[in-house]
Amino acid sequence: MTAMADELRSAIAAMGWAEHPPGDPRTIEDHVALLAKLYDIGRRDLPLGRLVEGHVDAVQIVRRYGSAAQVERLSGILAQGATLGVWNAGLAGEPLRLDGERLTGGKSHASGAGVLSHAVVTADTAEGVQLLLLDLARVAPVIDRDWWRVTGMQRSETHLVRWRDGVIAQDDRIGAPNLYAREPFFSGGALRFVAVHAGGVAGLCDLTRRHLVEAGRADDPFQSARLARLFALAEVAAAIVRRTARCWFGEEVEEARLARVAAARMAVADAAEQAIVIAREAVGLAGQFLTHPLSAMLTDLAVYLRQPMPDAQRLRVGQAVAQGLLELSL
Repeated sequence: MTAMADELRSAIAAMGWAEHPPGDPRTIEDHVALLAKLYDIGRRDLPLGRLVEGHVDAVQIVRRYGSAAQVERLSGILAQGATLGVWNAGLAGEPLRLDGERLTGGKSHASGAGVLSHAVVTADTAEGVQLLLLDLARVAPVIDRDWWRVTGMQRSETHLVRWRDGVIAQDDRIGAPNLYAREPFFSGGALRFVAVHAGGVAGLCDLTRRHLVEAGRADDPFQSARLARLFALAEVAAAIVRRTARCWFGEEVEEARLARVAAARMAVADAAEQAIVIAREAVGLAGQFLTHPLSAMLTDLAVYLRQPMPDAQRLRVGQAVAQGLLELSL
């Protein structure tokens, strides 16, 4: 058992999700409340926020596409402390394939490898891409930890995983093939990690303020200006997540909803990049020491912002604006 495994289990329990696992939000209030919890965790600990967000994603997938018996079984293992994640990225040259009940191949960017008790994975089959919920103790992968040599987010334990003739149970299959990329859940779910990113911007503001106050430098007019700018960026990031969550239920055209999520991702990433520069200017060399709390938040956020296909998100937003799908209002 790793320290992160304990932290993840404790965070899930603290949210009340062991007894009442999160499903797809049905109301604006539910949506905002879920994102606010992810925001709060990201504000304190981005790698933990990444894993909690993945747990929520996996639980929602099983609750959305699983049979009644699978959903009931999920509730049982969650009550016993199960921790889940979603492993979708294929391993180059070794895509995960399911032949009959045999699983062979791998996944990259498998966050929580060695930490999670269960993972929702996508596997190629003759019928299409099949979702599987794997008990990682019963269908254990080989974990390659040498690959994850990055400047931040090391504690997310994002590794390469491989199976060779892993034997699954028939009931490990979740839903029919080709459900994973179904919209609006696939693209719309990005708002969860955007909420964690927004929490990271707030965390930069928190830690910069604490450093300047403790160092007696908060009254310096240049530092005051930086704190004001950090506060504004954090407010913008949080506000766009909250507004996008509310608009999710108000847009009648699905593409408009997804474009709003893409726009939120771009705006929060832009705010985060600016906040990283300002926090570094404010704290200076002290913030680059590994023992300084700001050091981890800076490097974790810089790595976590590197989500796939950013240009595709800009294209989606630009096209939605051109088509008049996105309306501006106060």
